Amino acid sequence: MKIMRAWAPPPKMTISEWADSERRLSPESSAEPGRWDTSNAEYQRGIMDAISDDNNERVVVMSSAQVGKTEIVNNAVGYFIHREPAPILVLQPTIDMAQTWSKDRLAPMLRDTPVLRDKVKPARTKDSDNTILHKVFKGGHITVAGANSPASLASRPIRVVLADEVDRYPFSAGAEGDPLSLAIKRATTFWNRKIVVISTPTVKDVSRIEKEWKLSDQRRFFVPCPDCGHYQYLKWSNVSWMKDDQGEHYPETAVYACEECGSAWDDIAKMEAIQKGEWRPTRESDVPGFHIWEAYSPWSSLKRIVADFLKKKDDPELLKTFVNTVLGETWEEKAEERDPNSLLRRREKYDAPVPEGALFLTAAVDVQDDRFEVEVKGWGRGQENWGIEYYAIFGNPENEKMWIELDQKLQKEYRHKSGVKMSIACTTIDSGGHFADQVYRFCRGKQARRIFAIKGHNQPGRPIVTKPSRNNRYNIPLWLVGTDTAKERLFTRLGIEDPGPGFMHFPETYEPEYFEQLTAEKVITRMQRGYARRVWIKTRPRNEALDLNVYNFAAVEILNPDYDALEKALDMKTKKDKKPARGKKRPRGWVNAWKM
Repeated sequence: MKIMRAWAPPPKMTISEWADSERRLSPESSAEPGRWDTSNAEYQRGIMDAISDDNNERVVVMSSAQVGKTEIVNNAVGYFIHREPAPILVLQPTIDMAQTWSKDRLAPMLRDTPVLRDKVKPARTKDSDNTILHKVFKGGHITVAGANSPASLASRPIRVVLADEVDRYPFSAGAEGDPLSLAIKRATTFWNRKIVVISTPTVKDVSRIEKEWKLSDQRRFFVPCPDCGHYQYLKWSNVSWMKDDQGEHYPETAVYACEECGSAWDDIAKMEAIQKGEWRPTRESDVPGFHIWEAYSPWSSLKRIVADFLKKKDDPELLKTFVNTVLGETWEEKAEERDPNSLLRRREKYDAPVPEGALFLTAAVDVQDDRFEVEVKGWGRGQENWGIEYYAIFGNPENEKMWIELDQKLQKEYRHKSGVKMSIACTTIDSGGHFADQVYRFCRGKQARRIFAIKGHNQPGRPIVTKPSRNNRYNIPLWLVGTDTAKERLFTRLGIEDPGPGFMHFPETYEPEYFEQLTAEKVITRMQRGYARRVWIKTRPRNEALDLNVYNFAAVEILNPDYDALEKALDMKTKKDKKPARGKKRPRGWVNAWKM
């Protein structure tokens, strides 16, 4: 008698098994194209498999850069397209980043991974089912969206939400509210929905990923000591290196010390330990959450991490980047406000109108109803800066004579300590007030002099400057300024007490009122729609000096200076006459000093 057996589906495959079996790395996105091998970065296995585990609705990953988290997203996308077709949303911080990921990561993966090659058609201009941001395949589709676009977060129901770099999302998608919440809401109707939240963290108590991580089971990757076998997760505090009596550091001597027996691991021993590691939860929760940092990465080394730290440790702003992107931890802001009197006492007498360390000048203009406030600043290496001149031009900005006077003053030359005369390299003018039209007219035709209109946006996390828009009646470049980010940089710099990178110098000519205005705001944390948000508030009515420093920071970002070229150009000009003879070209190094 023939025995009939009931049909059973094939055993479920995990994402790491799928990737090891099917995934192919593309030459555009990998230094080693070809077959994927999870064992190259063993910690990735637990993260990927948690995503494909049916018991997990939500998965959280808080990590540094350089640990392959983008490839984890890519493998999850490939797995669901091939093994569990469903509506998928990949949410990036901006539309531009969404397009970049689709072109540079998704398209090559679909092309080079055989089991995906025929699943999704290439993007076609006239095919709405297969565009850069939306692709249809049998059983589902993938939408690639930007968190800054309310339209891209609307309509289609989604089963799988892959939210990448959530700490870089805007606070609100237009007027619609938190973009992460909007994306998750689209998965409400699916009983088997999957929410994956991934990011490098930012500021403590404001970071989205930190909030998600705190609610998870907070898994760490424990590895065994090669000598005593004690399992531990890697900590930055256990990395050590040699330093001589003169204070010279030797990052090439960096080792990791076992917390139990003290044995020193080099990179080879560390990677062998990682190959034997395992994820362990450190808190009770139904949500698996993973933390990983650069010391685990096969693409980094202890020497590289230590060298990076040594370069950044003396600059709070750079150190913040190290903590976020290398350690994968949030940065705790220590100073919420500054004391004007302590800054007033830092005034100094310059030995020249432009001190020796300054390599170029910028100017910022704040347009008030009855005056222009103007500050000229000098900038050196590491953005060490010097207040050069602060003045006001009084009158009605609707009067053309005021703009003529401003134009004349912006053409002023300032004598450098070397004897060279310096012109203003870039000027930014605020157009966010009542006189935007006048600002646009003044800036028109002055792009060669780098006189630009700017407009502030107080959105947390926004870059200090973004690509200029020409969406105005005069078709001039309008630069958008992330004022919150610039103020955070400014207040960090004000806390630097020793001359050097980031230090702010003030001349003895600056009045006490300047320092009152410079410190006229403080940052507080408010809860809005369930999320903590850092908000800058005024502590006194006038804050022009603060705004002008923000606008000068924007001018430096617009210029993106090459300090080596500028220093060389200044040396050339110092050795020659202060002005080239008529008919001769200016030194070529000065002309080519800017990366524009």
